[in-house]
Amino acid sequence: MTSPEPVPLALDRQDARRLAIRAQLLTAARPDDVLDIVRHLTFVQLNPTAAIAPSADLVLWSRLGSAYDPDDLTDAVARQRVVDLRGELRVAEDVALFRAEMDAWPGADPSQDWQRGNAVWVADNETFRLDLLEALRADGPLAATDLPDTCVRPWRSSGWLNHQNVTVMLGFLVQRGEVAVSGWEGRTKLWDLASRVYPDQPYPSLDEAWRLRDERRLQSLGIARATGAATPGDPLGVGKAGVPATIDGVRGTWRIEPGLLDEPFEPRAALLSPFDRLLADRKRMVELFEFDYALEMFRPAAKRRWGYYALPVLWGDRLIGKLDATADRAAGLLRIHALHEDEQFVPEVRDVVSAEIDDLARWLGLRIHHDS
Repeated sequence: MTSPEPVPLALDRQDARRLAIRAQLLTAARPDDVLDIVRHLTFVQLNPTAAIAPSADLVLWSRLGSAYDPDDLTDAVARQRVVDLRGELRVAEDVALFRAEMDAWPGADPSQDWQRGNAVWVADNETFRLDLLEALRADGPLAATDLPDTCVRPWRSSGWLNHQNVTVMLGFLVQRGEVAVSGWEGRTKLWDLASRVYPDQPYPSLDEAWRLRDERRLQSLGIARATGAATPGDPLGVGKAGVPATIDGVRGTWRIEPGLLDEPFEPRAALLSPFDRLLADRKRMVELFEFDYALEMFRPAAKRRWGYYALPVLWGDRLIGKLDATADRAAGLLRIHALHEDEQFVPEVRDVVSAEIDDLARWLGLRIHHDS
């Protein structure tokens, strides 16, 4: 018999924000190991934009400071201790939580037209699929451009993947657990058989894996809704993980990781990647932090409020502004275009934010230059 849910814990917004910040390792008690950070966060998102630095590196620098060496992450990937799974860097042992889902591709209950359509396209191109696997078996790791396109029914879409048959098939083979990213040459992904990249380990059933993933996700977020808007990557919701809670002034019931409530909160400043997990759920960001922010790289320059790749500024348990900066490596400069203060910074806050900007420049090996 299932035990009844406990009475929801009553929190205020500050409680909720501090849960999220503790869970995301953004207090003054900094972690000190790249692998432990990736494991705790469950994943670090990859993104090719590097106006200041690659997002994955910014996420790790935000936790470790200028002691972080990007070669540590590159080495972890090369040693297959961290793997690229669907554009998200995860510790290799966590692939076990996705294996049952891979076995069930295109879904445990493929009721959607797009799921059935994907399965039919792969089945129609069975020879093509086998050709890719054989090429990787014989000569992998290989770049996508080195793989044969023997597709008999080309992939058609209204987007940039139209007729990108190798790219599309590789994506489906990742979902099926047949191929994996084994590393990179520069920005080029190298592909290999999944059996040569992922650990050979037992894995839980589909239902158990989903439950464990919900628990891990809540541990990394601290506080989240049970369900969230659909996303192309990791879900925003955490199902029945944790315990229920309400937040004064915010509608609905949340799920929280209660053990974090008793931990001390030591504030510090942090500059965050636009793709940081603290910000990934934009609805949660607004509800908890009351922070107005959007990534503006796809907006015309004249319509940007904060800049092409503005970094949200965290101080303590508040998001307080945005740093508009660019790494001009040719000139050896970190160009500070603007520091947008949501409310005027008091001297103490200005000092700690300036120190964090100095640390960013030091980590990048650049000199700070203010445009105005």
